[in-house]
Amino acid sequence: MIEGWIDSLTQFTSYQIAFVALISGSAVFLIKALLTRLWHRIGQSNTRWIIIDGSNVMYWKTDKPQLETVREIVKKLIGSGWSVGVVFDANAGYLVSNKYRHDAYFAKKLGLPEERVMVVPKGTPADPFILTAARDYKARIVTNDRFRDWAADYPEVLTAGFLVRMKNRDGRLCLMPDVLTDWTAK
Repeated sequence: MIEGWIDSLTQFTSYQIAFVALISGSAVFLIKALLTRLWHRIGQSNTRWIIIDGSNVMYWKTDKPQLETVREIVKKLIGSGWSVGVVFDANAGYLVSNKYRHDAYFAKKLGLPEERVMVVPKGTPADPFILTAARDYKARIVTNDRFRDWAADYPEVLTAGFLVRMKNRDGRLCLMPDVLTDWTAK
């Protein structure tokens, strides 16, 4: 029986054998990639992401933009167990230091890794970057913006609790819903 099987293998051309090897190698690579991705997701399953609209939050305390306000919110969120990302409009550097600033500058000022901070390209609105990041990371957004212009493409902005807003209570910044004490607040 083995001899017949070996004889049938000799009927394949080298191209056919190469094709089968390529397909098997691709399948192994694909399975490995899927398992790696699944493992990464399992490892990140408890990660709770929140995206801060940095250019919006800078104005929460006064009419003058203050990076300290963003830093305060970042610190509160991280202290409550959130993984934080921050997105700024391209002009944010001019607002706080009278010159263009990129991701690394803001990351250092906020005490975050550079890959967690983004300054969008000049002439590009930050809103779609913020909304896409929130969708990709299944995150909420800290902002007082309602993103009404984007609701058709991002209907999640209409979901209660997706947008975390600020209330000023006797000079204290309070997030609504209170994501600092209740991760499931909606």
